[in-house]
Amino acid sequence: MDGDPRRGGPPDQARAMDQAQAAGQAQAVGQPEAVGARSDGPVGPAGAPRIVGVVWGLLVLNTLGSAGAKTIVPLPRSLIQMVTMGALVTAFALALALNPRLRIRPSAFLLLLTLLLVPSVISSLHLESGFGALFRCARLALFLGTLWLLSRWWNGSLTFVRTHIRLYFAVLGSAAAGLLISPGAAMPELYGGRLVGALWPLTPPQIGQYAAVVVGLTVLLVIGRQADRLSAAVIIVPSLVLLALTHTRTATLGLLIGLLLAIGSLVLTSAAARRFFVWAVLCAVVAAVGFASALRAWFLRGQSQENFSNLTGRAKVWDALLAAPRSTAEKLFGTGLSDKSFGGLPIDNSWLAVYHEQGLTGIALVAALLLVLGGVALLRPPSLPRACAIFLISYCAISSYTEAGLGDASSYLLHLAVAASLLAVPGTGTGTAPPRRAPAIPRRRVPRWAQERR
Repeated sequence: MDGDPRRGGPPDQARAMDQAQAAGQAQAVGQPEAVGARSDGPVGPAGAPRIVGVVWGLLVLNTLGSAGAKTIVPLPRSLIQMVTMGALVTAFALALALNPRLRIRPSAFLLLLTLLLVPSVISSLHLESGFGALFRCARLALFLGTLWLLSRWWNGSLTFVRTHIRLYFAVLGSAAAGLLISPGAAMPELYGGRLVGALWPLTPPQIGQYAAVVVGLTVLLVIGRQADRLSAAVIIVPSLVLLALTHTRTATLGLLIGLLLAIGSLVLTSAAARRFFVWAVLCAVVAAVGFASALRAWFLRGQSQENFSNLTGRAKVWDALLAAPRSTAEKLFGTGLSDKSFGGLPIDNSWLAVYHEQGLTGIALVAALLLVLGGVALLRPPSLPRACAIFLISYCAISSYTEAGLGDASSYLLHLAVAASLLAVPGTGTGTAPPRRAPAIPRRRVPRWAQERR
C-alpha cells in the first residue's frame, strides 16, 4: 500500500523529495562560500565554460603593461610586449572559438567604447604619434572584440567578480613573491622605497590599484554572505599590507570612498552592511584621532607641501598639455593613441589623456560611458551585484583624476566591464537565459480509505 511519501512512504521517494527541497532551499538562501569557489553558472543549466576565466586572465595579462621597475631577472621590453600582445590575440581566438555564432549581448557600455575607436583611428591616421598609434588602435579593437564575444555570458551574476578577484590576487602574489626574494629590488630608492613588481615590471600605482579592487570586492562578498570570513581574510589582509607598502594615495581614497558608496547602497536592505558601516565609522574616528600624525606622514610620503599641492609634478604636465597649440581637428579628435605621455612625462590623468589622444569627442564618449553605467546602477534595486558595480564605477571615476587608462585597453576598462556584467539583466541578451530551477517532485495523493485506516 502506497502512503504519503513524506510519512511512511517508500524510502526512495522520500529521499528524492528531501534532496529536491534541500536543493531549492540552498538556491533560495545562497549559502556562503569561499571567494574562489565556483558560483552558479551565469547562462543556462551548464553555466559559462571554464575557459571563459582563461580568456579573462589573458586580458588581465595584456593590461599589465611592459613599463615599470627593474626586475630581478632582466626582461627585455620587446619580450614583455610579445607576451602581452600574444595574450590578447590568444584571448580573442579563444573567445571566438567559444562563441562561433557571434551571439552577443546588447550593451551601451561596449557600444560607447566601440564608438571611441572612431576618433582614435581618425587621429592616428595622421601618424603624429607614429605607427605605434595604429598598432594601439588594432590592440583596442581586439580588446573590445573579445569583450563583445564574452558579453554573451554577462547576466548579473557574481561569476566575473570571483574571477576578477582570483586573477588580480595572483598578480599581487607575484609582487609579494618578489618582495620576499629581493626586498631591495622590490622597494628601490628610485621609487622612494615604494613597493614595485620585482618579478614582473609593475609600478606602485598598479599594485595599489589591484590591491584596492581586490579588497573592496572581497569585503562586499563577505557583507553579502557570498564568501566565508576565513578565505576572505586570507585575501584581504595581505592585499592591505601590499597597498600600504605602495603608499598609493589615489588607490586608498578610491577604496574608502568606493566602499562607502557601495555599502551605503545596501544599508537599507542588509543588517550586515549596517553593522559593517557602524564599525567602519568608529574605526575611522579612532584612527583619525589616535594616528593623525602617522596618517599624515604616510600620505605626504616625505614630500614638501609644495610638491604635494601640485600632485608630485603632475600639475605642471597638465598645464603644459592644456597650453599647447592645437588645430581644430586635434581639438575634436586628438593626436592619436600614444603611451599616455606629453613631452616625455606621463600625463597621469584619464581625462587629459583622452583629450590629448582622442579630443573632445573622446571626452564626451568616456563621460557618457561613466554616466550610463552610474545611471543604470542607481536604477537597479539594492543587491550585492549592484553594490559591487557601484564600487567599481566609483573607484574608476576617482582614479581617473591621477591615473590614465579610460580611453584605451587597460585594467580600468576591465573593472568597468565587470561592472557592466553585474548590471546586465538575466535573460535579455542573445544566447542567455535565466537559471532553471530544479523540477519539483509532485506530492502523491493519499486515498481517503487509507487515511481512515490510519
